[in-house]
Amino acid sequence: MTPYDQDARIFKALCDPKRLAILEQLRRGETCACKLQEPLSLTQSGLSYHMKILCESGLVLARQEGKWTHYRLSPEGQAHAVERLLAITTPAAQAPACGCCGK
Repeated sequence: MTPYDQDARIFKALCDPKRLAILEQLRRGETCACKLQEPLSLTQSGLSYHMKILCESGLVLARQEGKWTHYRLSPEGQAHAVERLLAITTPAAQAPACGCCGK
């Protein structure tokens, strides 16, 4: 897996309104899946789909307790996402000259 593959997972997780709403809910702390479904109007399978993407991105951590899964934000995942966003959007100190126009 290239670094860009992981970047794509992170940014895919952030490009869906439902997943952004889930992240907003998780800002309040660890939350049981059952508490995320209703306010977001998600079915169990819909929530499961979105949580899989969020967990694979590294932004969210999951913990099983009995038949329920509890989710929380990952501080390490957040730091990595911010680091990667800055790395790929910060201009290089000096870009190489273009071979066709010399700029």
